[in-house]
Amino acid sequence: MSVRITLATAGRVLRQLRRDHRTLALVLFVPTLLMTLFRYVFDGQEATFDRVGPPMVGIFPFVTMFLVTSIAMLRERTTGTLERLMSMPLAKLDLLLGYGLAFAAVAVVQASLTAAVAFGLLGLDAAGPVWLVVVLAVANAVLGMALGLFLSAFAQTEFQAVQFMPAFVLPQLLLAGLLVPTEQMARVLELISYALPMTYAYDALARAATDVLDARLAFDAAVIAGFIVVALVLGASTLRRRTA
Repeated sequence: MSVRITLATAGRVLRQLRRDHRTLALVLFVPTLLMTLFRYVFDGQEATFDRVGPPMVGIFPFVTMFLVTSIAMLRERTTGTLERLMSMPLAKLDLLLGYGLAFAAVAVVQASLTAAVAFGLLGLDAAGPVWLVVVLAVANAVLGMALGLFLSAFAQTEFQAVQFMPAFVLPQLLLAGLLVPTEQMARVLELISYALPMTYAYDALARAATDVLDARLAFDAAVIAGFIVVALVLGASTLRRRTA
């Protein structure tokens, strides 16, 4: 592994993103617009917004980072950029960590901006520490990035990558406990939810927002970190080095 190569890869990805104004707008501003829409859906119901708003601060960045990362990585594969890079003397980990660092930096900006708008302009209130909600929102965005990098290997077109949204992300939103607590679901769905990363991401955000800072919150955070690492490792395994 080379720090220089990793940072160079991250710099190249960030320069590409900076030139792609539409993608930047999607990543940075769509979550804030969705939070604003969410706020006025519950207009006059401040208590409800304060209850469900903090988890959405992390869920919206997760969704957008998953979508953008999976499409961006697929584009690298289909245009031959990834194949050319893999023909060079660099480690898979250098390449994947470079992509990961670049998108993680964007995730930090995205989640921080979403939280600033929600807690500042929209008046979202949480019993727990706001900084912890922001940290967990960033972790959620990074989780979406890691899963997007991994799942991009299973798509051959951008249309197929977009299909992972209803096939992979939306079921997690339904089973995470956002609509109905997981323990009130059918037993088989409850068991399935325990295998999905969004369940722990939502639970951590909900606990942080209600000031329930207990061992379960630490467990949720550890599981999120574990899913990020596993997704990056599996993503590295999908990279194939070109041989002459």
